Amino acid sequence: MTSHAAHIKEKAANATLGFWLYLMTDIMIFASLFATFVILRDGTNGGPSGQELFNLEFVMAETFLLLVSSFTCGLAYLAIKHGQKRRTLVLLGTTITLGIGFLSLELYEFGELYLAGHDWTHSAFLSAFFTLVGTHGLHILIGIIWAIALGDYISKRGTTPDAVRKFSLFALFWHFLDLVWIFIFTVVYLLGAIS
Repeated sequence: MTSHAAHIKEKAANATLGFWLYLMTDIMIFASLFATFVILRDGTNGGPSGQELFNLEFVMAETFLLLVSSFTCGLAYLAIKHGQKRRTLVLLGTTITLGIGFLSLELYEFGELYLAGHDWTHSAFLSAFFTLVGTHGLHILIGIIWAIALGDYISKRGTTPDAVRKFSLFALFWHFLDLVWIFIFTVVYLLGAIS
């Protein structure tokens, strides 16, 4: 292996390690936000609780979109690993579209709560809710932007080993957000609706 190839391989390994370290910090951030929510979920300040606010059918639609986007992301990763550029781009585009759909529903939910007078300043519960769910939504937005940039990269450069590596990091991030949403759905919405 030439020194240039070794340098590129080392740079890729360092980038992957750096991404894993970033993901660990994200895990700590979300763990802190979940802990805060659990502690503050009864602090309604005389206002409505999750049981009164949450529409589980609506949240199930959000969940469906995000879970399907995770599936299409996984299929896109398989496609790029097999050098299928067109299939990769179609599946990545589908993932982006589903992510935008999810984010649109989340923003709609926030807007409905705000218009009903239930904003983040109303109670500790709502503050923790908006912070946790909003932080996840911000991460989804970042993921959508990343996916668009990745799609542009793949369309111009093809399914190179570097593109596969970059896609693997994106897929890891997207699946992580899916996992976080499963926890949000369970801890915030399901438990909130029944307690």
